[in-house]
Amino acid sequence: MVLRAFERRLERLVDGAFARAFRSGLRPVELGRRLVREMDDNRTVGVSGRTVVPNAFVIQLAPSDAAAFAEVESALAAELCDAVRDHARSEGYGFMGPITVSLAADPAQRPGTFVVDARLRQGEGGAGPGSLVLESGRRIALGAATTRIGRLPECEVQLADTNVSRVHAEVRAAGEGYLVVDLGSTNGTKVNGARIGQHPLRDGDEILVGVSKIVFQAS
Repeated sequence: MVLRAFERRLERLVDGAFARAFRSGLRPVELGRRLVREMDDNRTVGVSGRTVVPNAFVIQLAPSDAAAFAEVESALAAELCDAVRDHARSEGYGFMGPITVSLAADPAQRPGTFVVDARLRQGEGGAGPGSLVLESGRRIALGAATTRIGRLPECEVQLADTNVSRVHAEVRAAGEGYLVVDLGSTNGTKVNGARIGQHPLRDGDEILVGVSKIVFQAS
């Protein structure tokens, strides 16, 4: 199911640069299948009793394949991260830190072949993995540093909305999770429809700032 969704997303990107990359003979969905298998084969039980899986992946490709994918590497890596995230959510897996996928050229690989280096990598400051997903689809990875939400350009999440205060709210690392805190904004901050002062975030929580909806994803 996860990989079928991944394939459907890739189909929408087949025009242009993706079409040229596909002529390398190595299909992106093959990369997605291998990442999923690496997660399943390398799962382990963490100190909390939850099953954790690798979150940092380096895909070693033949130089010709790496060159073919160079134009679309960022978009492909984002799609592969989503495939990893979706599979983890469907299987109840957890991560030690943010998901990263990168491509690298390896002269030892023949065209059409690749190997994956999959590792468990802890997030900065011990904070668990998390991200904020904006309505535009933009994803902002969270770490140990505080993430500010507001109208000012220096906010990590800048919202062009007159209902939003200059520095409206912030998301802070708290233990292994995250906390959203209203900073005395004029119109307040809501989580799942309820106005809050501060609130521990859980996977899928919807943060409403002004008229902008931001979704917190724990994985």
